[in-house]
Amino acid sequence: MSPTGTIVFSTVGRPNYGFDIFSVHLPPDDSLADGSFSEHRLTDGISINFNGQFVDDDKTIVYLSERTGSARIFLNRSGDPHPEQLHTAAESLFHDRPAVKNGRLYFISAHEPPGEPFTSWSALYAAALGDKTAARLTPYGSVDYSPAISQSGKLIAVASCGPGRWGGEFHDLNTNIVVFSDSDSRKRFLVSEHGGWPTWSGNSALYFHRRADDGWWSIFRADFSDDFAASAAVRITPPGFHCFTPAAVPNSAKIAVATRRKGKNYRHIEIFDTESQKFYPVTEVISPNFHHYNPFVSPGATFLGYHRFRGEGAAAGEATIPHLEPVASPVKGLRMLRLNGSFPAFSPCGDFIALNRDFDGNSGIKIIKSDGSKRWTLFKNRTAFGNAWSPADNNVIFTSIGPVFESMRANVQIARVTFDSSLLPNDRDEIDADIKILTKQGTGNNAFPSCSPDGKSIVFRSGRDGHKNLYIVDAVNGEFDGEIRRLTEGPWIDTMPSWSPDGKLIAFSSNRHNPDDPSVFGIYLVRPDGTGVRRFGVAGFEEERERLNHVCFSPNGEWLLFTANLGGVTVEPVTLPNQYQPYGDLYVVRLDGTGLRRLTWNGYENGVPAWHPKVMCDELDFSRLRLTGENGEDVLKGQFDEPLWIKCDF
Repeated sequence: MSPTGTIVFSTVGRPNYGFDIFSVHLPPDDSLADGSFSEHRLTDGISINFNGQFVDDDKTIVYLSERTGSARIFLNRSGDPHPEQLHTAAESLFHDRPAVKNGRLYFISAHEPPGEPFTSWSALYAAALGDKTAARLTPYGSVDYSPAISQSGKLIAVASCGPGRWGGEFHDLNTNIVVFSDSDSRKRFLVSEHGGWPTWSGNSALYFHRRADDGWWSIFRADFSDDFAASAAVRITPPGFHCFTPAAVPNSAKIAVATRRKGKNYRHIEIFDTESQKFYPVTEVISPNFHHYNPFVSPGATFLGYHRFRGEGAAAGEATIPHLEPVASPVKGLRMLRLNGSFPAFSPCGDFIALNRDFDGNSGIKIIKSDGSKRWTLFKNRTAFGNAWSPADNNVIFTSIGPVFESMRANVQIARVTFDSSLLPNDRDEIDADIKILTKQGTGNNAFPSCSPDGKSIVFRSGRDGHKNLYIVDAVNGEFDGEIRRLTEGPWIDTMPSWSPDGKLIAFSSNRHNPDDPSVFGIYLVRPDGTGVRRFGVAGFEEERERLNHVCFSPNGEWLLFTANLGGVTVEPVTLPNQYQPYGDLYVVRLDGTGLRRLTWNGYENGVPAWHPKVMCDELDFSRLRLTGENGEDVLKGQFDEPLWIKCDF
């Protein structure tokens, strides 16, 4: 049987996104230095709208929006307030980088599995505009990102990975700039090794970005002749600051680029004149305190577009972060919800979800209704994470109190939080809770509790003996009046355990197969008495590069849900706000290792899921979740981190 029920999970940063696409009119060359740009919003302030391209010089654009629960392609005609969803490859739950040329729509989709793990699913497709069927242009066995169509429409450039598995990189993908004819995509020509995000200048020159040997992201140019013989790539932007995601200005020597300069806190769009070597600021003049992403230019060089935070206030569009947000599911009968928070845990009845909001010392535990309509605070002003609701008691939640993701010696304790769950349906914002610490002070980093089905025992991870291993204690008395029993032992990291619904197994993540690498994890199973430890081979394979984490059992115990890097990287990470690991997608697999299914497709980091047997909300409620949310702390603020490998250069 297929998996059923409701899965709720977290996505790094994503609940805070409120992007819209904006444009400015490009003035004549002699007016660029004046900085007199007038900005107009082209999208409607619903969900997040990003990665647009102009169709014409009348502000008609194609772009991506996640309003349907996944990244889908929309067409927004100038003057029409109602965008049209383009249903090409409708079975796909991920699209990227749409473009229209000569009545054809080109786009990246990830709806076809590559046939082996550790390979991205991203490939280029094309269709007549409005057609529901599309032709794959990427050869099977290859991976394509970030397509660009030449001025004539006859040539296509992509950032491409050839045959072979993903090597694990994500700071700077090992992609090459490849060109092929729209009429014969099988004959592909290498323009330059190492490059991404190509953009055409006419029909014979390509600009693209890559990280140079000195560490600065820079723009390069390569030219090639009619027989596709390419010149050596030449760096055209200077070192000392970052330049990425170029967009050539048609019929000129100029390009629009996103820059990140020393001493500046935000990514901004600038125009760079490749002949005079001058930069002209655009967005810093208009919106100096927001990041701006991924510029694009209209065919007649009339308009410059980009996306950014839409701003605050009613006129900006949606400004409230919902507690829960629907995400399109590939499995009928399996509901997917993104949480505005982290470390969710369902109550036994499924009516409520415990979560943590942030890790700034004030998070505590909050509880929301599983229809997203109401939230309560159990306690605050203490950092808590890694929640587990007792399967046997609606009034008990276990959590970890102390700093998050610290060393094994950090002071983190397992706590039993008791409260009156009958008070949850009322209008009070705070519920009184009793916090009982179950682990002794000075025993190191004790975290990520999971409760046995009968509610009598807790398994958790502890660094008390010099390594992070698993231990079991009494769920009421802890290790003070009860016995603590070591479950695993060894010089490695065993973490994030999950007790099976029948009580016979505990699943956990561990790097015991490669203890010298603290970032590579596989899934392991062990009996509660400590016997039968074994590595769980997903779909029959085990790899040293696996990053399988956040594992939990399905409510019927027949499936494992986890986050993984099995699908590689879906988009160029430098084009997004920070994602620590932009390959974290959710997967399910049967307990016998068969039936592997991918559940999420995006460029984000998804993780820490929880699963309940009930399918939460009917369809009407499901759509309404986008509009829920309350309180000032749930208002979009528009402050995002740059990718950490960009930030660290300053």
